[in-house]
Amino acid sequence: MSSLHITPGTKRQLKNHTSLGQSIRNSFTMAYRGLLKFRRTPEQLFDVTLQPIVFTLMFTYIFGGAISGNVQSYLPVIIPGILVQTVITTSVVTGVQLREDMDKGVFDRFKSLPIARIAPLAGALLADTVRYTIATVLTFAMGYAIGYRPHGGFGHVVIAALLVIVCSWAISWIFAFFGVIARTASSVQGISMLILFPLTFLSNAFVPVKTMPEWLQWFAKFNPISHLVTAVRDLTNAGTIGADFAISLIGAAVAVIIFAPLTVRSYMRRT
Repeated sequence: MSSLHITPGTKRQLKNHTSLGQSIRNSFTMAYRGLLKFRRTPEQLFDVTLQPIVFTLMFTYIFGGAISGNVQSYLPVIIPGILVQTVITTSVVTGVQLREDMDKGVFDRFKSLPIARIAPLAGALLADTVRYTIATVLTFAMGYAIGYRPHGGFGHVVIAALLVIVCSWAISWIFAFFGVIARTASSVQGISMLILFPLTFLSNAFVPVKTMPEWLQWFAKFNPISHLVTAVRDLTNAGTIGADFAISLIGAAVAVIIFAPLTVRSYMRRT
């Protein structure tokens, strides 16, 4: 009776098939681990709980009278801007914590477990969507507390929140890439902020673009943050979905298409 012979190529195919079948379950398991970290070290959530409150109050009452004449007129402008700025900034933490875990040898221990190698990376990014959700809810809640009333209705507010969360998750792949290739967590934060601050402050998030110099208006109009802020304003203030909504989703898809493979490839080489 002849024995069944399995070629090396067949073994690789079976292994890949098993990995594909387990990777999603493993990723959600690692995401659950990330949520447990939040419960055990709640100070990790200080940025998404305090920043929306502090930034909303600070920007509203400092710039409201100067830009729109009064606070109430400024709220429909600043709340969507603060929302995008807060949640996008929060996504930087993804790369910083990823670098810290790699420096501590956490991912080296994961290599000894019978899980998909990509699961720790994917799980970390999934867990951070909870952070984005908290920041989004608190920003809208704080805005409502000081008088913001979105005329677009609750349904469009939910769509706007989902749009910001999806775009932030897509951008987190960029910072995750920095987290994998950088040498220290501080360098990840420095590089990320160096990119993020010009994008957020040189946009229409806080002031009308028409008040800027002409050369800066050109940059602000093509700035992807400006498109996202405009899409959120259209949804929350008018209940409409315009071209900026589609541009934001396309931009998010492009970020994932480019940086997800780069991050995974670099991560696999490091681990």
